[in-house]
Amino acid sequence: MSFAAEELTSDLGFFTAVLGCAREMVAAYADNPRASSIFASQQRWLMAQAGLGLYYGGIDGEQPGLYARRFVDYVLKHEIASHNTALSFIQEMLTYRFLRYLADPPIKRLRPIEPTEAAVEHLSKWFYIHLMVLDSLDGGNRIATFVERPEIIAALQPAIAARIIANDRVRHPGETFDLFTWANSGGVVMDYLMSRIATIDPTAARMVIGPISFTEICDRFLISRTHVKRLMSKASSMGSVGWTGSPGKSHFWLSRGFIQEYWDYQTEKFAIIGAVWEEAFGAQPEPAPTEPPILTSAAL
Repeated sequence: MSFAAEELTSDLGFFTAVLGCAREMVAAYADNPRASSIFASQQRWLMAQAGLGLYYGGIDGEQPGLYARRFVDYVLKHEIASHNTALSFIQEMLTYRFLRYLADPPIKRLRPIEPTEAAVEHLSKWFYIHLMVLDSLDGGNRIATFVERPEIIAALQPAIAARIIANDRVRHPGETFDLFTWANSGGVVMDYLMSRIATIDPTAARMVIGPISFTEICDRFLISRTHVKRLMSKASSMGSVGWTGSPGKSHFWLSRGFIQEYWDYQTEKFAIIGAVWEEAFGAQPEPAPTEPPILTSAAL
């Protein structure tokens, strides 16, 4: 079955699963920080989705294929990034070997590009984690299908990418979310903060997540202390985060509004993935009367 975003936005079971997803994303980042940096900010994540969507499905209305000029045009049209930022992203992905030029392209002047095995593996992990959450909600068999037929990602990713890029509630669910997710590595820092939520009380004005260490965040996510302090200071001035006592020496809290922005973003994203899956494979079976699966990094 698919899920309407309106249904998920107040579903505590869904948000509990989302927190597990956040922990998996943080764990995946720790396993390979360089690869995970592709998704560590909203802009880079959208550019990665756009590039893969062009390669697999021609989401600009043309035949499937990825080359620099086409990618830049798409990114500019959908207001994801500037011309120079889009070109720099392509070059960085080539340098780090997440993309490569085709060895013998049919039209050499276009210099077609393709994702490497490392890029496809990272996308597959991202997809696996999200399918696992959906399966936990309805007892579905998406994971089993994906494990048996991993190539289906090429058929599904373009539709997922196009709908994500077109969905304003995914791209801009709120001011604090935007603050984090448009900063370098801010997306994974936000995932980390959310992953620290132990129990959910949707009526509480604040959720205390315990002490946090700027040093640990900097070391784990390869970002500077100045960058983290600036990010937290801005969020604090917005009333979205703070300390229960002395800053840096007491427990840290997240506001209900900040958590709701993150929740709203996740509902839209998972609703998109669930709908694309159902369009391709049909509805999943009704929920089985069993405990939902526990998300673990070992499952990857």
